[in-house]
Amino acid sequence: MCGRYELSSHPAAVALAFGLRYPPDLHPRYNIAPTQQVPIVRLNAAGERELVQVRWGLVPRRAKDPSIGARMINARSETLASRPAFRNAFARHRCLVPATGFYEWQATPSGKQPLHVGMPDGRPFGLAGLYERWLSPEGEVLDTCTIVTTDACASLRAVHERMPVIVAPAAYARWLDTASMDVRDLLVAWSGDPLRAYPVSTRVNAVANDDAQLCEPVEVAAEDKPADTRPPPGPVVTASEPARESVSESSDEAAEDDEPVQAQLF
Repeated sequence: MCGRYELSSHPAAVALAFGLRYPPDLHPRYNIAPTQQVPIVRLNAAGERELVQVRWGLVPRRAKDPSIGARMINARSETLASRPAFRNAFARHRCLVPATGFYEWQATPSGKQPLHVGMPDGRPFGLAGLYERWLSPEGEVLDTCTIVTTDACASLRAVHERMPVIVAPAAYARWLDTASMDVRDLLVAWSGDPLRAYPVSTRVNAVANDDAQLCEPVEVAAEDKPADTRPPPGPVVTASEPARESVSESSDEAAEDDEPVQAQLF
């Protein structure tokens, strides 16, 4: 699944990476969580790419209560075309969620260890997303999104069985163009440049923490180090603050289901 990510790339780099006409009005965010406003890239009425802010947690058009969005932060790629909650968005409202990295938690002898996962060169990349517009009986407008997940690639399988779908830049246009439904081949585990994963501070567990140090590698005990972790070059810092808030790692079935489930705590 994907329950936390970060976007700290310079706005000009985001514009270049996603084919935007102008650098977007963005500031670095290192701990983006569900139900927060997040930037997505989509096609506007003129067929041009635009970056807009929506709430993370998709609320289907037919939903009676927008609170369901907190339980629909992810959508399983295998059932996008069949599940009522995502079928319309998959056919009409596909988007890209810009990210510089995302977080996953691995079980270790010492507890859950957060890992930062990103491209080896630190460049921004696009996660496959869907968006919807919900209208309340009183006329309230709410724009929301979800991140599509798939089976984890080989290097992340030991961490979690699922991962967000990363769309290759060459396929951005295909994913965004809803005139065609021929995009199933894009909904697979990442097979491009090997992803770089490394341990980070448990401070990322608390949503209130949002600073650049969350993305810095930390030293962990030898028995807690993931087999595929390769810390990036640069200074290594030591986590000095214990987790103040645990992260719920509900299964993708719960996070992506449109049936009532127990609320997740993020």
